[in-house]
Amino acid sequence: MTDILVAAFYHFTPFENPAALREPLLAQLSAHDLKGSVLLAPEGVNGTLAGSRGGIDSALEILRALPNSMHLEHKESHAESMPFNRLKVRLKKEIVTMKVPGVDPLANVGTYVAPKDWNDLITDPGTIVIDARNEFEVQMGTFEGAINPGTVSFSDLPKWLEDHRAKLEDKKVAMFCTGGIRCEKATSFLKERGIDDVFHLKGGILQYLENIPEAESRWRGECFVFDKRVSVKHDLEIGDYDVCHACRWPVNAAGRASSNYVVGVSCDHCIDQRTDIQREGYAARQTQMKLAEEQG
Repeated sequence: MTDILVAAFYHFTPFENPAALREPLLAQLSAHDLKGSVLLAPEGVNGTLAGSRGGIDSALEILRALPNSMHLEHKESHAESMPFNRLKVRLKKEIVTMKVPGVDPLANVGTYVAPKDWNDLITDPGTIVIDARNEFEVQMGTFEGAINPGTVSFSDLPKWLEDHRAKLEDKKVAMFCTGGIRCEKATSFLKERGIDDVFHLKGGILQYLENIPEAESRWRGECFVFDKRVSVKHDLEIGDYDVCHACRWPVNAAGRASSNYVVGVSCDHCIDQRTDIQREGYAARQTQMKLAEEQG
């Protein structure tokens, strides 16, 4: 087992002045040889960090020392190599961008469902199961029978939910996403609009894949993760996908075998969406990236 640990976390809590937290947090995390990304916003903190066991333990202690954050939860997995290039702490308007004022998971949120109880819920004929992630993520893998809203970004989901509201009323609505944070807001959105029988997978897909044996699983495919691992499978083993650096679309083994696939330049998904001039630029960027990697 590799000694690179990856910790994903989020915590909704009001920060009066997130900007004042940024520099001290960056300095504290930098002292522990960590890489990854942390987002700070008035609604809380969200991020993924990678490092040694000791580094991650120190990071969690630092994060839980943020105002009202002692109950911050996290999920751990492993990586074969460092999945991030550097450490970033950024300020955002939201820790997950929905663009709907007033949605507050601290005030109103769906019912959490533990991974061990998830199969029973989603196989109930009276349950509508909704994948709260984006189209490219759903294409890589999803739960059997789940509805794909076909969104490009999470901020598209509220409109889809409004448009399909009539179908959701008087039904159990079960939602899921990668680590749980998007469902915090999505279920809150529905609850505030009068749809009460709303549930979401506690810990998200990642916790389900970690806890539920593959033989009992209703998950099909792989789960996209937002770092260099690209995807994970059951037991959080690293998946088989790469990503096209031209369009950011995941590419599986069949896609990499295509004549349209050139590392860092093109894939089947974007071959008709980019110009030759753009591809020349991507090729130059790829050359620079390779040189930088060789030089450390």
